[in-house]
Amino acid sequence: MNPELPTPSTPVLVPGKIGHQLTLPGTGANTEPDITRRPGDAALFAHDSALTRAGDGYYAWLDHVWSAAGCTAPIRLHGQMHTVDPRTGVILATLLTSAMPDGVIYKACGNRRATVCPSCAETYRRDAYQLVRSGLTGGKGVPETVTTHPAVFATFTAPSFGPVHTRHVCTHTCTDKTRCTCRPEPCHARRTIDTCPHGIRQACFARHEPTDQRIGQPLCLDCYDHDHHVVWNNQAGELWRRTKQTMERHLNQIARRRGLPRIRIAHGKAAEYQRRGAVHFHVLLRLDGLDPDDPTAVIPPPDGLTADDLQDAVQHAATVTQFTTDGHAERPEGWPIAWGDPDKGLDVRPLRLRGDNLVTDVMVAAYLAKYATKGTEITGHASRRLDQASIEQYANRTGTHTERLIAACWDLGHPDYAGFDGLRRWAHMFGFGGHFFTKARRYSTTFAALRAARLHYRRAQDASNEYNPDAFDRQDELDDETTLVIGDLTYAGTGWKTTGDALLANTAAAQAREYTRAGHEELAYQQACSSSTPLAA
Repeated sequence: MNPELPTPSTPVLVPGKIGHQLTLPGTGANTEPDITRRPGDAALFAHDSALTRAGDGYYAWLDHVWSAAGCTAPIRLHGQMHTVDPRTGVILATLLTSAMPDGVIYKACGNRRATVCPSCAETYRRDAYQLVRSGLTGGKGVPETVTTHPAVFATFTAPSFGPVHTRHVCTHTCTDKTRCTCRPEPCHARRTIDTCPHGIRQACFARHEPTDQRIGQPLCLDCYDHDHHVVWNNQAGELWRRTKQTMERHLNQIARRRGLPRIRIAHGKAAEYQRRGAVHFHVLLRLDGLDPDDPTAVIPPPDGLTADDLQDAVQHAATVTQFTTDGHAERPEGWPIAWGDPDKGLDVRPLRLRGDNLVTDVMVAAYLAKYATKGTEITGHASRRLDQASIEQYANRTGTHTERLIAACWDLGHPDYAGFDGLRRWAHMFGFGGHFFTKARRYSTTFAALRAARLHYRRAQDASNEYNPDAFDRQDELDDETTLVIGDLTYAGTGWKTTGDALLANTAAAQAREYTRAGHEELAYQQACSSSTPLAA
């Protein structure tokens, strides 16, 4: 081997240099440089690794893909971008993507589901956390007076569609319920054991562990009302809309009796699937005043209304709010839509910002943000939208619990049945077609505002690794830009060009996330040491 050429090195995971030689982030043969390549050698191909294609410009390639580096399936766009003078419309410059590394622009997929793209889901989760918490503590366009507004945290669950295996713990003694080791109660203990018309015992004396696959499964699949289950999921959004209206009407009636001005309720809501496949809602409710001269203003409620009044309104609305769907060929009288038993399925807790209260703003914000990135995975089913070609793989009227739910969506959602056509569209979600994270318009800021702030932050960053507080003075310059960039881009594909590219980009992004996490832990530790009040977990 030519002594002037570097010798093959052991593949490493950390991008950097050893002496004057470039080291490689990633493992495997396709991340190792071609040490025999010299200037003037044969042309490179698209299937070559990013390092081989970029050569000494690897860091330029990494900088080019950095905005999508952690994404599992980024969107590739090609075309051209024009810099235009907004006053005259004259094109000042044109940049072709063919002149960029890989000849495309990479854009993160933006999927919120952690099982699909962990990196994009983490970004969404952090945005959701900031959105929820700003509605409780102020900031990001929300006045700090919201800290004085009464607030409660409520959980609304679906009714019973048939007995299922459960794991019920009367009193938790563990510190982390996600890894609960407490002794549960017997699943369905009965003094007398009856059997259903299908010969299945309607009792279960097992104390199920958290990982038991039977949790959420019906005791009898044939007795369970799968049709009612999927229709309830489909109508859950409408049920919530009516429930919130009932809350506000109830509170305004109380305000009139006490001679107080009108109020309104602002909310942040996350949907979560139970193991049985039914949706339930975790809702943060904040009591606001209403300014007749400025309906957009967020003002404190009148002093005569408290968190207890809000809690009573939630209990009242969950009890009385119900309706019946339109008739269907399978059920001409329609299906009743209501919440589960308020004595068992409704949990309402007052919210405090700090102190010794069990529910704080940090806990609620983290809780809602966590569930905003989840889907149907807890039920054991995960798929994309179904059609005629794929429905047979997942639907079966005599199959498993999830197969029967999907089959019910497909059968009840036939186009001939007006008002139920959405069931087929959302069959892969067991009928639920709503957003997993929603909020009232005036609760707090928006995802779009958070994304715009993040864009400005990145554009104001210094290219070096050193922290430079003066760099953020460029915000005013960015806001007063006199040019406009217009992209003329088309879809070129999804995913990285090679597995080596994915490994290189994802490894670098993972290191950046670990660096950020370590920084957060250090800041939290310093704050905990300097404060007499411990931070909420």
